[in-house]
Amino acid sequence: MSESNEMPPRHHKPKLYAPLDFANIPGGADPARVSEAAHLAAQALVHHGRESSDPEITRRLVKLADRQGLESIAEMWAESPARSLPGALWRLYALRAATQQNPERVAAYYAAGKDVAQVSKVVAGVAEPLGADEVKAMADTILSGAFEGEFDVALERFAAFCRVVALGQTHHADSAEAGSTDKATQLTRNARQLMRTAEDLEYSAAAWRRGELD
Repeated sequence: MSESNEMPPRHHKPKLYAPLDFANIPGGADPARVSEAAHLAAQALVHHGRESSDPEITRRLVKLADRQGLESIAEMWAESPARSLPGALWRLYALRAATQQNPERVAAYYAAGKDVAQVSKVVAGVAEPLGADEVKAMADTILSGAFEGEFDVALERFAAFCRVVALGQTHHADSAEAGSTDKATQLTRNARQLMRTAEDLEYSAAAWRRGELD
């Protein structure tokens, strides 16, 4: 499969920006209202989902992105600060979408990075051998509330996964230098952004434990 870092073309807007290939997103026409809606939606999703004892409710909440369109949620949450509840949720959903849209590429990056990140691999909880099904299963388990833990644990697991994938991108960048400097540069840039995403998720996890993530 091609190692290209471009997302598949979309025929409608807004464009999906995944943590594997971040780009700047222009601001909305009414930032205050967008921010309020983003925070309310994030709080409803996380708090309602965690407090409900009905697994059907959690499944429906998690599938909100599929029913409404991930782009619609990303459009609302993408304006939020990275180190906030809606900002963290946007990164979880976007990473999940990226693994589904580019499963072989993500698996290749993860496989390349796991040997130099054994601790992070264990935290990420992805079963061996890594493939599209394992990546999707990890994301679905965390986002459905099926994992036995708290929201901060989910954030940390995604952060660990980001770090492993970023290391894999760096490895691929080193291999690509001989054939394409531009490709290597892009991979390195993406890896650095993904590492920043991991740091943001780790910060958000700590803030959640302090009761300060909103």
